[in-house]
Amino acid sequence: MDFVTSLFVRKMVAASTLDQAKLLASVGLSADATIDPKAMVAATAYYELLERIAAETDATALPLRTGASMRCDDYGALGLAFKAAPTLRDSYARVARFARLWTNVVEYSSERTDAGTWFNLHRHGPRRLGMRLSNEATLASAIAIGREVSPDGQLRAQEVHLTHAPPPTLQQHRDYFDCPVIFNSDRDGIIFANASLDRPNKLGDQGITQFLITHLEQELAQVTSQSQLQDRIRDLIARSLSEGQPKMDDIARRLGMSSRSLHRRLSDDGVSFQTLAETTRKELAIGMLGDARFSLSEVAFLTGFAEQSSFNRAFKRWLGVTPANFRKERGQV
Repeated sequence: MDFVTSLFVRKMVAASTLDQAKLLASVGLSADATIDPKAMVAATAYYELLERIAAETDATALPLRTGASMRCDDYGALGLAFKAAPTLRDSYARVARFARLWTNVVEYSSERTDAGTWFNLHRHGPRRLGMRLSNEATLASAIAIGREVSPDGQLRAQEVHLTHAPPPTLQQHRDYFDCPVIFNSDRDGIIFANASLDRPNKLGDQGITQFLITHLEQELAQVTSQSQLQDRIRDLIARSLSEGQPKMDDIARRLGMSSRSLHRRLSDDGVSFQTLAETTRKELAIGMLGDARFSLSEVAFLTGFAEQSSFNRAFKRWLGVTPANFRKERGQV
């Protein structure tokens, strides 16, 4: 399942001007609960939340306010490792290595050239509005925490690039990033002067950062193990859907474990079998509706629905439109 940390969700909601409790409840979070960065939210639910916010208010500055609110301490051990790294180049390398602890829909890479060093964001999938807002917030966050650890509190990029089209006005983006912001680019990323990334961080400490990296490597190994189990479950669910809605007992047996053990493993990961099954059906349906070779009735059958009407109701609950309208909106008939 594609996920993002609930920390990002809460930060986005806090930066909006709408009813925070209602927005959080729509993705299964409580406004009164203690913030737990390890609590995850499905990426599709996160994007849909951002799109609901944008439908009710001007969201141009939302990702910039969110990014500006981020602090290293929000990221736990990763934030501490970012602060303790000797240079900003080392700090961003920590992000690229350990981002998997916060989301599995984004990867980062760096590319050093004579003109500067790129800090690139890689996120696959259609550039729906929710994803575009999330990408802007991610790059704004990278600037915010970079400024936090810079020796003089200043960090100015050479350029910020985004692959999607620009908003109606660019002034807020230019003011926040304090550099040219290039939309409709061939990448999502930031280019820094090499000298800017090679300056010592004001709190750099090699001993502390090494201790933290050891801790983060252990966490990463655990998350990878959890992800591998969930990927196996989703694969078995997908293979079983043409026979109807899969049962946890059947999937557990095919995994060679009891249903109680499977339930406990998933609970420890903060996810339920029902959620994995629902997400798998939804993603398969969206993928097949983008392929004109599949009729609507075939998509319904292959995603485990006994009747077309049941599939129509479920899909409208997921995305707010019927499968037929979803296909028409994407040029598939």
